[in-house]
Amino acid sequence: MATSPAGDIVGTRKRWFIGLLMVAAPVLLVCWLIIYPIVSAVVQTVWLPDASGGHRFSLETYQFFFTDSYSLNNLQVTLWTTFVCAVLLLVICLPIALYLRFSSGRLPAYVQALAIFPMFVPSIILSYAFIRVLGPNGMVDILLNAVGLPKIRSPYLTPWGPVIGLVWDHIPLTVLILLSGLGNVSNQSIEAARDVGARRLRVLWDIILPRISNSILVAASFAVLGIFSAFTIPYVLGPAAPEMMGPFMQRTFRELYDPTNAITQAVVSFGFCIVFGLFYVRSVARNRKA
Repeated sequence: MATSPAGDIVGTRKRWFIGLLMVAAPVLLVCWLIIYPIVSAVVQTVWLPDASGGHRFSLETYQFFFTDSYSLNNLQVTLWTTFVCAVLLLVICLPIALYLRFSSGRLPAYVQALAIFPMFVPSIILSYAFIRVLGPNGMVDILLNAVGLPKIRSPYLTPWGPVIGLVWDHIPLTVLILLSGLGNVSNQSIEAARDVGARRLRVLWDIILPRISNSILVAASFAVLGIFSAFTIPYVLGPAAPEMMGPFMQRTFRELYDPTNAITQAVVSFGFCIVFGLFYVRSVARNRKA
C-alpha cells in the first residue's frame, strides 16, 4: 500500500530523532571530557587575573613560550622525535604488514604474534627492559665485554632513547592498521600486474601503495598523536634537557608550581596535534564518501 508524503516526512523525522538519541550520550561525553577542558584551557591562558582582582585579556603566556629558548628547544625535540618515530614506524611496519598479508604458513603467524606483543607490555616495563638491555652496564655491554669488544654509547638518557622506546611501543597498532588496509588489495590485481611483466617494485608502487594510502595516513596520524603526547617513555628514557612536551608540562606544573604556563604548553601541544587529527578526520570522511 502506498504511503502519503506526510507519512514519509513523519517517518523520516522519527528516524532522525532516534538517530540523534543514539549518538547523544557519546557526543555529550566527548563535549564534557574533551571539548570543555580544551575551551577552559584556552580561556585560562588568555584571560589572566590582574592586580585589581579582575581579569584581562592577554597573550603574554604564549609570548613567553615562543620567546623562551628552553621552551622552544623542548618543542623542537618533541617535533624531531615525533617525525623520526613516524618515519621509522612506516619503514619498519610496512614490510612487516606486506609480509603478513602475502605470506602463509606457520612462520607468518609467529611474526604477527611478535609484532603485536608490545601492545601487551606496559610502558614502564618497556622502559625498565630498555635500561637493563641498552643502558650503561646493561646486557649488551656485558656481552661486548665478554668477547673483548669496546662498550657502545648507550642511547639511554639521550634523544634516541625515547625514539627507540616509542617506535617499539607503537609497532603493534601501526602494523594492524596497515594490515587492515592491505586487506583491500586483491590477489587478482597483483597477479594481473605480474602477468603483464610488472616487477615487485612496480606492483608495490602502482598497485599496493595507492590502495593503502588512506591506511598509511591513518597509521601516521595515530603514531604522531600518540608520540607527541607520550609521557612515561620520554620521562624515563629521555634526557633531562631538552625534554619532550609531556615531561615538560608535568615538571612545570608539579615542580615549578606554574599551572598557567603548564596549560599554555598543553594548548600549544594540542594545536600541533589537531593538525594531524584533521588528516585522520579527512581520511575517514573521504572513505565514507567513497
